[in-house]
Amino acid sequence: MIQLIDRKLFDDVAASAESTVRRRLNHNFHSGPDDNPHRFLNVLLRGTYIRPHRHSDPPKSETFVVLEGRAEVIIFTPEGAIESRHLLGDDTLGIDLSPGVWHTIITRTDRVVCFEVKPGPWLPATDKEFATWAPPEGDAAVAGYLESLL
Repeated sequence: MIQLIDRKLFDDVAASAESTVRRRLNHNFHSGPDDNPHRFLNVLLRGTYIRPHRHSDPPKSETFVVLEGRAEVIIFTPEGAIESRHLLGDDTLGIDLSPGVWHTIITRTDRVVCFEVKPGPWLPATDKEFATWAPPEGDAAVAGYLESLL
């Protein structure tokens, strides 16, 4: 199968993301959770919250390339302190993260379209380890935490 990656696809996925509570949506190019590697668009709308996490068991690397908009990848120490910040979308278009790196991504424009690649398979129980020092999605503390990251 051939799938084109064009502005219409960006617009369609973004329109669907607008109706989600999470304000983001993936469009998978891989055929299912057992595929390796996983390849997908990750469309992020302003205000989405991606809880800091890492991929360590099993260890998985992760690559993001920004195709539209600007996003910031924040790297944390194991204790939750900000170690580094990386603005993607202007001169730096992407980032490749080693397994086990604590990270999150936040939007810096109304819409961010990333192309993401990471190893499969996808098993929800082991895909990522969420940081205990950051509030879970849906928690009342999310807005304040997200604001502190901005």
